[in-house]
Amino acid sequence: MNSNKNKDNIFPWYDSIWLSDYVRAKRLIETDYSDKYLEFVDAFEPLRTRSNFETMTIENIFDDKTFTQIEDSIATLSTAELEREELLKFGRLVVHDNAYFTQLHHQITPLVSELVGESVEPSYNFLSLYNNLGICRVHMDAPYAKYTLDLCIDRSHPWPIYFSQVRDWPEDFDHRSNWEQSIETDPKNIFTAHDLSPRQAAIFSGSSQWHYRKRIPQQTDNNFHHLLFFHFMPKGMAKMIDPRNWATLFNLPELSRLWD
Repeated sequence: MNSNKNKDNIFPWYDSIWLSDYVRAKRLIETDYSDKYLEFVDAFEPLRTRSNFETMTIENIFDDKTFTQIEDSIATLSTAELEREELLKFGRLVVHDNAYFTQLHHQITPLVSELVGESVEPSYNFLSLYNNLGICRVHMDAPYAKYTLDLCIDRSHPWPIYFSQVRDWPEDFDHRSNWEQSIETDPKNIFTAHDLSPRQAAIFSGSSQWHYRKRIPQQTDNNFHHLLFFHFMPKGMAKMIDPRNWATLFNLPELSRLWD
């Protein structure tokens, strides 16, 4: 869901392009259109996560029949359907917005809305098939994934994911060569490990909680972890989330040059 492919990220972590776009736009408005600064900042308030939100674990979000259908859908995926772009960086094959998984995505939206305490709508989903190279470095997601339901399908052995508490967007993050360690060891970030067994799911706020997985433990000859991610954004915020709309929404044509 990256919006800005022609600019270097301000921030170094995976999926930080949206926040880089937001900070660039905010700086431009503060400098050149100060009278619209508060309007711009306030418009994104629904994308920020309340401070008392906590990660939750859900048991059996799908019944046995549906879960079997999920497993069958994965088993019958063709080689051509498996995206390989993240194979070296993350140690995983992925499948975005599979038709059946998208159907399930819409099916669980009312429940997720109830659980997170606000109306949400689906943004995108993807299947993640981690292998022996599996790793997920510390990051925050774009607000397209304000909330994520992370479902464990199968695994060779436990491989926990670590979540911080809800944090403010790191708009003033200080670049440094050891930026990952600086996040993981910052005493202000309180990380908790969550180990999902097959059929368990976690709901977390990916855009406001740092999260990561260490390198997958080498315990077998075929280490794997298969996960299905359903991402949600606040209902009615799709246009606001997309930076390409900001010039029109705020009547500031100059914003469009940020993505020329």
